[in-house]
Amino acid sequence: MAKRTDYISWDEYFMGIALLAAKRSKDPSTQVGACIVSEQNKIISVGYNGMPIGCSDDEFPWEREGNPLETKYPYVCHAELNAILNNVGFNLAGCKIYVPLFPCNECSKAIIQSGIREVIYISDKYAATDSVKASKKMMDHAGVKYRILSTDIEELRLSYRTEDI
Repeated sequence: MAKRTDYISWDEYFMGIALLAAKRSKDPSTQVGACIVSEQNKIISVGYNGMPIGCSDDEFPWEREGNPLETKYPYVCHAELNAILNNVGFNLAGCKIYVPLFPCNECSKAIIQSGIREVIYISDKYAATDSVKASKKMMDHAGVKYRILSTDIEELRLSYRTEDI
């Protein structure tokens, strides 16, 4: 019997982990995950967007508009930052990070400072914003590569049914 040929690529696998992590986010409007991977294709850390530890998901706001202190923006930690902070002592120099959305400028600073060398993403829907323009400028100057995920997969289904295992 020959091996399967319909398995997913490393890039698809790691982006799948990032997308699965996003399902943990309590944010009602934006769910983002991140997966940091070593040069040897080992998962180093995972994160998703959410409130900092000790800040209740039920007590802090999730609104997108209104008085700034009554919106989520000053409080939520982005997935990329959480993945970097969730890392337990591994040197991130040379690592890759997989994220569904192109990183904002604040996350890009953390990515650059941590030594991550490549960003793989699915969507650049905020490309016209100053935040993403700043991200790309910083990454270009710092030598951090970025690329869109190359895949033919539109959807990947997970099953918890015993007959599928």
